[in-house]
Amino acid sequence: MRASRRLLGSVAGLAALQGAGHGVMAADLAADLAADLAARLAAHPRTPVEYVRVCTTHGTGFFVVPGTDTCLRVSGRTQFHAGYVQSYSRSGVNGDLTNYWGAGRLNLDARTQTAYGTLRAFVRVDLVSRTGNYVTSGSQQRIARAFPALGVDTFGRAQQFVNVDKAFIQFAGLTAGRAASFYDFYAHDFEIAAASLGSDLFSTNLIAYTAKVADGISATLSIEDPIYRKNPVFGNGIAGNTASQFQIFAPSNGNFAPLVVTDAAGLPVGEAFYDVAQRSRLPDVVAVLRYDGSWGSVQASAALHEINTGNAASLTRFSGAPTGAVATPRPATAYGFAVQGGLKLNLPTIAAGDALYLQGAYGDGATLYTGYANYTGSYTATASLGQGTAVPQDFVDAVLDPVTGRLDRSTSWTILASYLHNWNPNWRSAAFGSYGEIAFGKAARTGLGLLNFAGIPNPALRPGAFALNGTLRDANQLVAGLNLIWSPVRELDIGLEGLYSRVGLQSGRTIDLGRTPGAVVADVVDGVPVTATGAPLRTVSSTDVFQFRMRVQREF
Repeated sequence: MRASRRLLGSVAGLAALQGAGHGVMAADLAADLAADLAARLAAHPRTPVEYVRVCTTHGTGFFVVPGTDTCLRVSGRTQFHAGYVQSYSRSGVNGDLTNYWGAGRLNLDARTQTAYGTLRAFVRVDLVSRTGNYVTSGSQQRIARAFPALGVDTFGRAQQFVNVDKAFIQFAGLTAGRAASFYDFYAHDFEIAAASLGSDLFSTNLIAYTAKVADGISATLSIEDPIYRKNPVFGNGIAGNTASQFQIFAPSNGNFAPLVVTDAAGLPVGEAFYDVAQRSRLPDVVAVLRYDGSWGSVQASAALHEINTGNAASLTRFSGAPTGAVATPRPATAYGFAVQGGLKLNLPTIAAGDALYLQGAYGDGATLYTGYANYTGSYTATASLGQGTAVPQDFVDAVLDPVTGRLDRSTSWTILASYLHNWNPNWRSAAFGSYGEIAFGKAARTGLGLLNFAGIPNPALRPGAFALNGTLRDANQLVAGLNLIWSPVRELDIGLEGLYSRVGLQSGRTIDLGRTPGAVVADVVDGVPVTATGAPLRTVSSTDVFQFRMRVQREF
């Protein structure tokens, strides 16, 4: 550019000399310089500068990527959380009360108009550093979204969360990649802790097709990754009847459940311990019918979910049993299912932005579709409501019946209501409540007790202890909360939320594990359970926990 200006200046100067009568040489030199300049410009044409332009086709925040016809939006958010969670014990690893959370999110949304409609690619990455009770999530470690600290004081209390939350392509009704499950409806939209009972699988791998049936009505068929919907089959960490937990790096560890096997004459000769860790064999199939209108939305969802096992891993013969050949056929694959209905009502007559969600779900062998385990933990057979709480919980999708060899599926259901109210443009609050129940096969539990499997007492020899044992007990759960959020300026939220959660047995009582962790009922005397030394044990039928969470969040 500067060279061109110098050449032009020289040409102009020489032309002036010529005009002043300085002769033919100046005129020839000016002509040569002008020709040289034209040749240089022809050989190296200037590329016009293309400035970033705003793209209004797809909404606010998009710009045209220079040199393309693609519109891109870059957005994200940052968060800080601090919380308090009630703890009932300081024994073992218990005793934590506070938790903290710092999070960052980045979104990239690229859209291009084509003859078939909009071609979209969306990527979202979440990075979170969190410490303390409840937010250091075992669920997220079990599903490979987070990794733990390994120090003496930090193991189980500090965690880094790294998740490709979304990475999908949408084109002409097709969605393919990592996205939220199409089965879900209310995705804890109005909550801070996202703790109410209900399905909310925000990251799974899927391929789906959505067709517009009529104005506002759509139908979706989605093939989804089954791994993100698997709660275990009930079992022990090692092959044997003694209760044991799965240990990640322990040799020969896994998930094992017993089945009574017979000889050729049909006589029981021993227990085969089957590997019941589930394989990824068939995808989950999800079907959805949805209507969206100015008044709100309504959705019906259904899912089909496979439950499977491996082969027999070992055989323990009964005392005195014959030593002949034993057949150990693999248990037949079972198929669970879930159905869900959801309704969203926009309520502008109360206040602008007000809305009410109502949702209910039922699952057979599909606890992660009903969201019964959402508050406490997922991808695990058992968990407690809080540190040192009295009543254990089981979340298994199925129990291998040791007599019939059938996978006896658990059943669960949840209901939920969540209401958002805007007091004014700067203040809003939400009130939400959810309730659910889970049930297990009585025959399978009795059969496991007869084998003294996993610490379940023998119902024939110790009926009182069997009745008080907390394993595989039908239970119910309540989670409710209230929050208040202040938005002093646009895209900034400062909020506080309180939560109450309660777990109770559907019938009977169990040993208070908060008071006496690991206690074993030796006998029941005059209706009172006692240990082997005769010490009485306290019993309960429910347990509850309070927690509070504050959040500061900036969207951009």
